[in-house]
Amino acid sequence: MAAVVLLSLLSGAAAQAIAPSITASIRPDIPSMPVHTVEGYQIPALKEITKDAPSSKTVAMYSTGLPGATPTISGAPVIPTAPSYLNYPELDKIPPTNSPQVQKWISEINWALVPNLTVTDGTCAGSPAAANDASRCWWTCGGCTRNTDIAECPDQYTWGISFDDGPSPYTPLLLDYLEEKNIKSTFFLVGSRVISYPSMVVTEYLAGHQLSIHTWSHPSLTKLSNEEIVAELGWTKQAIHDVVGVTPNTFRPPYGDIDDRVRGIAAQMGLTPVMWTRHNGKTLDTTDWNIPGGQASGETAVSRFQDILDTVPELDTGFIVLQHDLYQQTVDLAVGYFLPMAVASGKYAMKSIIECLGLPNSEGYIETSANVTATQIPGSGTVFQPKVGTQTGAAPEITTGKSANGGAATGSTSGSPAGASVTPKSGATKSYASAAIALAAVLAAIAFSA
Repeated sequence: MAAVVLLSLLSGAAAQAIAPSITASIRPDIPSMPVHTVEGYQIPALKEITKDAPSSKTVAMYSTGLPGATPTISGAPVIPTAPSYLNYPELDKIPPTNSPQVQKWISEINWALVPNLTVTDGTCAGSPAAANDASRCWWTCGGCTRNTDIAECPDQYTWGISFDDGPSPYTPLLLDYLEEKNIKSTFFLVGSRVISYPSMVVTEYLAGHQLSIHTWSHPSLTKLSNEEIVAELGWTKQAIHDVVGVTPNTFRPPYGDIDDRVRGIAAQMGLTPVMWTRHNGKTLDTTDWNIPGGQASGETAVSRFQDILDTVPELDTGFIVLQHDLYQQTVDLAVGYFLPMAVASGKYAMKSIIECLGLPNSEGYIETSANVTATQIPGSGTVFQPKVGTQTGAAPEITTGKSANGGAATGSTSGSPAGASVTPKSGATKSYASAAIALAAVLAAIAFSA
């Protein structure tokens, strides 16, 4: 791999001075002074990471994968020639549902197995009937998850790192830091961004990061018709496949907006939902996404992240935190503060989500997974996707309308540190297995062409 731009970032332990504007709620050992890279890029002080932060120069990609490059994933094809953006729908808009490709995807779904639930307006106040219907398991209103949703890592003190909404012009700085620290992440990609920055997606993939789906235009999925959900997920699957040659088998719903109708459609498209962790009504969300709109700042986001780290010892499992790589402010926080704070503590095994589940990166893609893609059909007739890495492949338990963790909706949304001082313990509530264990108890097969 080409030479990596090393980032000389301050850790919490290394910070010697505190900017006078740092609020009292932020601990004095949290870094706050500007940090430089050898290229001259400056990570701003916390007080400067705000809605009105001036634009900084971007960092060039340290490596760009070319067509024909061979991935490290066994069985994966070489990188294809970059596709033309003319082959795809208009960027950042819900794709039309009457195109031949979307009509084909729609025809491959057994709609009798998708719950007949009404659309919402994406808010609890605006859709009170849906909000009060516990049986639909609407995450936005109460944080309901099914056992088929991935919302944490199994082992305590393991952080399943992820970034949403990219790639963006600021993603290369994040990739530089991750490369320097030998940390792998999961990137939840917006399809429109995949087509806009295909070389960045290839670089992420060849570097061993996990690629996942975050829809084509970033809408609240429960607001969409069935057909529009298919179009949003289908075009993003297609775009990623066309750029890197494989198709992710996971997705994260924007804003966490998912219910059993969305789960049912996604399952038949071969996609497992990945959320972020909640604990005792607290959402592990950095709120970095609020900075460009002025509802948060670098100071409040770092304070929030420290609160997340303070919550980790209470968990029986590992955790997944909501972060983003779409904006300069969110990437500056990630490489200048969040990640260095965790690395400096020595407490956390920092991995991509597929790795934190105890699975190789190959299990994150439909074409290279050793498991048989299958569904389970509970008594209600609803189809759900088995969680990636389910131990036996038996039908996962479905808890109708049960909220795993409370809380309001928020957000968009390898290698262990040397000398780790905490010994992780296995989570008691979840079971995961290696890629060699084939899924059994298959009740219905999923057929979906990328």
